Amino acid sequence: MIKILGFLLLYRLLGNPILALIILLVVLYFLDRRYVGILPSLSKPFRRSRQMSKLRTTIAQNPNDVTAKFDLARLLIERKRYSEAKELLSAIADRYETSAEYWVELGYANLKLGQLAEGEAQMLKGLDINRRAQYGQPYLRLAEIFRHVDQDKALHYVSQFQEIQSSSSEAYYLAGSMFKTLGRTEDAKLAFNESLAVYRSLPKYKKRQERGWALRSYFAKLR
Repeated sequence: MIKILGFLLLYRLLGNPILALIILLVVLYFLDRRYVGILPSLSKPFRRSRQMSKLRTTIAQNPNDVTAKFDLARLLIERKRYSEAKELLSAIADRYETSAEYWVELGYANLKLGQLAEGEAQMLKGLDINRRAQYGQPYLRLAEIFRHVDQDKALHYVSQFQEIQSSSSEAYYLAGSMFKTLGRTEDAKLAFNESLAVYRSLPKYKKRQERGWALRSYFAKLR
């Protein structure tokens, strides 16, 4: 109703329905980015491309800069360019032998390339080094990969993630989404409800960070 009223007001002021709609969408986008966080950032792909360009320049000038190679590999994984990321990560293995972040990134690249056994072992190696690496996100990545291959294993990884993120609205939303894909409808609803309960219990300063996940949980529960 508020959106409709806003559109009608803009239409009366501007006299152009298309322009009114565009302005309304822009306002809603900025309000979401400021207070909610459901909509994706329009600037992120451009920032990532600039970062990748700078890192490539750095590597061209200094081929021994392993930090730049690692950072570039992570961005390549975000862009789903797993083969290129794996090549970079494999080239710097000797410098990151004890890095949990390194092993979970290399493992994920291999998982997405279909090397399930190798990728799983590498991700678990990283998690053995630091179980809380990337705030437990590798467990969800493993669950995502195995949900169509081995449901028991996928559920195990979901539970591992929940142990780490027991006070996060995001964690329960992601777990609920995974339960939903596995056909565990009741477990999914419980997870979404828990996501909302966790959000309500958070201090005010934390609610801004978790509000988008709570809203996702609310709408997911209704579907």
